[in-house]
Amino acid sequence: MQNLVVLGSTGSIGQNTLDIIRNSSGFRVIGLSCNRNVELLKRQIDEFRPLYVCVGEGVDLDGLKLLYPDIRFLRGKEGLVELAGLNEADVVVNALVGVSGLLPSYSALKARKKLALANKESLVVAGRVLSRLAFENGMEIVPIDSEHSAIYQCLEGRDKKSVSKIILTASGGPFWDREGFDGIKPEDALSHPNWDMGKKITIDSATMMNKGFEIIEARWLFDVSADRIDVVVHRQSIIHSAVEFIDGSIIAQIADHDMRIPIAYALTKPKRLNLPFRMDLGSVGSLTFEKPDFERFKTLNFAYEALKDEDKNLGMVLNAADEVAVDEFLRGNIAFKDIFEILEVSLYKFRDRLPEDIFEIDRESERLKQEVLRLIRSDFGGSK
Repeated sequence: MQNLVVLGSTGSIGQNTLDIIRNSSGFRVIGLSCNRNVELLKRQIDEFRPLYVCVGEGVDLDGLKLLYPDIRFLRGKEGLVELAGLNEADVVVNALVGVSGLLPSYSALKARKKLALANKESLVVAGRVLSRLAFENGMEIVPIDSEHSAIYQCLEGRDKKSVSKIILTASGGPFWDREGFDGIKPEDALSHPNWDMGKKITIDSATMMNKGFEIIEARWLFDVSADRIDVVVHRQSIIHSAVEFIDGSIIAQIADHDMRIPIAYALTKPKRLNLPFRMDLGSVGSLTFEKPDFERFKTLNFAYEALKDEDKNLGMVLNAADEVAVDEFLRGNIAFKDIFEILEVSLYKFRDRLPEDIFEIDRESERLKQEVLRLIRSDFGGSK
């Protein structure tokens, strides 16, 4: 029996993780965290009876303590860090959104926990630090993202020297075939054709910044240079990603687009759970592949640019600018097309940030978000 901590248990990935646990044996949930969705958290507490729970600032902690006197409650960033490093924990699922997941990822690896990672921002802003820590501690970061899980499965048991390149597939989001980005409202951008995800990652899919982040993530997860990471648009989201080997062979992973499949594999690898998802390949029809449009979706170029000079940690800049820009778009303060310009301006305006210490990266990320917000207020206000 392995003890499991789920960070971000009320989000999409967190709920799917608990659904896997609900229908399988071998895991005991000892820790949960949520930001503000207390009603769902209560239902999860009632079902899984964790020993530890962390909540966001502003949640009525006294009321929860009265309801659940046997649980140790934690709060905020410090609580997440403590939860991720619990002595009793064996596996930590980091399903947090944004840079809030950075220090918990570090804490889990520092404490030598298996880290099942859905929080791509951890590797985008501090991939060098986290990958080095995992190596030094003899630990492995197991990806939950469907694309990186696919690559992980294609590489497992194979000599990395035989790898020619990694091929990330992208759905293209809801605007792949759209002529321009004028007049796009948040509800339009939140209508993803294939996946049911949280708001932030859905907007990132619409701009393809999500795929840009996955390029950076792949560089650190699999220790490959940026020039060996390709992106292809595969609208059907059936092939989740692939690996090309030096003999010209391409090995791909195919599955239904349900996040419980990569989550389950991250938890139980190399064993596989008997899940109810089956694909009738005869009924799938045609599978299509297209080259990305780097002119319209400049976010892909931004990712490759960020990896050109890894010493500058431009992934941290991109992530901070994106978090702020997406939030401003969802609030109706900027236009969808402004997101691209804000990212580009930020990438060059703030490119001389060089923190290496994990805690300084965390602090600098927060400072950068404030600077990007001031930039938006001064240069992009009313442009929607």
